[in-house]
Amino acid sequence: MKFGYLTGNHHGGIDPGDLAQELEERGFASVWYPEHTHIPTSRESPYPNGGQLPGTYFHMMDPFVSIGVAAARTSQITLGTGICLILQHDLIDLARTIASADVLASGRVVLGVGVGWNKEELADHRPDMPFSRRYGAMRERIAAMRSIWADDPVPAFEGEWDRYGESWIYPKPTNGTVPIALGNAGPLGIQHAAEYADEWAPIDVGVMNTTGKPDVLGGIERFRRLADEAGRENADDIPITLYIWGRPRMDRLESYAEAGVSQFILTPVNFDLPSADETLQYLDELAPTLAAFNN
Repeated sequence: MKFGYLTGNHHGGIDPGDLAQELEERGFASVWYPEHTHIPTSRESPYPNGGQLPGTYFHMMDPFVSIGVAAARTSQITLGTGICLILQHDLIDLARTIASADVLASGRVVLGVGVGWNKEELADHRPDMPFSRRYGAMRERIAAMRSIWADDPVPAFEGEWDRYGESWIYPKPTNGTVPIALGNAGPLGIQHAAEYADEWAPIDVGVMNTTGKPDVLGGIERFRRLADEAGRENADDIPITLYIWGRPRMDRLESYAEAGVSQFILTPVNFDLPSADETLQYLDELAPTLAAFNN
């Protein structure tokens, strides 16, 4: 079983390079950097996990700058976004930024993506895009980025939301593309992941399946079935990475592993601006969990 770690990546917390190095030395397979470009003060969109929005969300650093720092300090650990709000960027700039990070990391970047939950945040970036259309726009954007990354000297793309004419766009990713890990966990998000993601990476407490209630095991079963119905080659082998919200419980991890989850991303229990020392202390507390699966 592989383990990753999601950092809040806030200014004043643990340095992203220090964290990646610590995780690599402790046997973690991946580190994931989140993204919120800003939090509008109107706060009309409720925090999906309930309650007040934790302080880290207001102070997140840029995930791609952090990945660049982490790449320079490590040699093996996978560097992911958890998640990148891909609709809140210029298409070509984003594709080049991701490819550049991947080249500098020697092919270790995984792009975790999602459509986001903060309606006001998206509106500031894309006033032309109705919030209700974001899933279709995400599908189109991923196709457009894959076109840019492909082995085509002059790619072009024409869609409803994204378009560019024949252009030289470099660099290309080290391995010919960057894997897309789709993080959406509701019924529609599961369907999108099953149809075109390279990996499905939802948060465990957010997997709703079709019942409207948390249902990780049912969501996994539905994801596999939809991937098969979509004609995906080796649908049963599409990786499932699961974010574990809060402190991990061994009984749940074991049931998820039996259901086919290939990687657990452990998350901080404190998103209210933890210090570097607090983060390192929590990593010490997680050591027995890793040892239980890998010894």
